[in-house]
Amino acid sequence: MSVLTSGVAGSFPTRLGSNPVHPVPLGFVFRSRAKEEKAQSADSATVTDSKQTRDPQAKKGRPTPKRSEAQSQRRSVATTPTTRKEASKRQRDERRAALDRQRQALASGDERYLPRRDKGPVRKFARDFVDSRLNVAEFFLPFAVVILILSVVRVTTLQNIALLLWLIVIVLILLDSVVNAVRLHKQLSVKFPDKQARKGAIPYALMRSLQVRRLRLPKPQVKRGERP
Repeated sequence: MSVLTSGVAGSFPTRLGSNPVHPVPLGFVFRSRAKEEKAQSADSATVTDSKQTRDPQAKKGRPTPKRSEAQSQRRSVATTPTTRKEASKRQRDERRAALDRQRQALASGDERYLPRRDKGPVRKFARDFVDSRLNVAEFFLPFAVVILILSVVRVTTLQNIALLLWLIVIVLILLDSVVNAVRLHKQLSVKFPDKQARKGAIPYALMRSLQVRRLRLPKPQVKRGERP
């Protein structure tokens, strides 16, 4: 009858006189096979990714940007200000460039860079309406200078003539302005039915009629007698 002896905890019993069997840890016996397989697959995937090279002809997963787009992106990155001083300098340069474009637009009539008060087809029509006519109001400044000189001279007759001329000029300017306002209102109502669009066009035209033709801004684009 053989005698059984117990081994170390966690091992199987052995017969007396047989070769000793090393104890097997319980954690090793009950270790999850799924965890081992997962660890081995992760290691093999890492090695495969590190050794595998991308095919030069394979797709990159995103469209290749055009040369113009890439250049514009590099240019925008290069021109981005890094300090507050550079940002303020860039703003001054942009403001100066905008003013230059606006000045050129006032001389050429380019609608893209005109000031906001001069933009739009309604304002353009009002300017052309005034510029195509001979307005009494545009001679107000020359008449005012002549009347002022006559009123300074200490001659009673000349002073009376200056006062009479002053009254005549004012009456003529008022009558001419009323006629222009009525005619412009009729033409605007036909050409631009929207009341909101033609709002402020008549005062804008009357203020322009007070200026000498050569000094008007934007510059006149039509000749006298030409239909707007």
